[in-house]
Amino acid sequence: MNKQGITGILTMAFAALLLNACSVRTDLFEKNIPIPDHNWSKSFKPEISVNIEDTASRYIIYAVVRHQDAYRYKNLYLNIAIQSPTGETATHMVDLKLATDEKGWLGSGMDDIFEHRIQITPAGTLHAGAYKFTLQQMMREDPLEHVMNAGIRIAKVP
Repeated sequence: MNKQGITGILTMAFAALLLNACSVRTDLFEKNIPIPDHNWSKSFKPEISVNIEDTASRYIIYAVVRHQDAYRYKNLYLNIAIQSPTGETATHMVDLKLATDEKGWLGSGMDDIFEHRIQITPAGTLHAGAYKFTLQQMMREDPLEHVMNAGIRIAKVP
């Protein structure tokens, strides 16, 4: 085989490897809603809709929160309402741990902005159809200052 033939085969193999690597994706969905003026009022309830088609896979649902370093608390209480494709709604109060005395902020940070992706459900299957998530902050402070975004992430279990 000549040099061009070997180069062609190697190029095709490398391209196939790249295409295969690009197609491996565990994340299904993530959407974050900006909090007006970074002051989250209890009356502001971000809604996020997602359509699930793959019912054979297992998924984990995460709450996503982005805040400034000036946020005063180590946690965030959220009411998360999940409306299933059948129309049933389940509401869950979750206590998102954002910091500890030993480690400080637990999320990833850059400058004075920190982001947390905190698992709120165990791995499980979802029904096909449209889901709607409604987030409401349930802290004593109203409005809750220095919260920039809140959202939902749904990831396939690899």
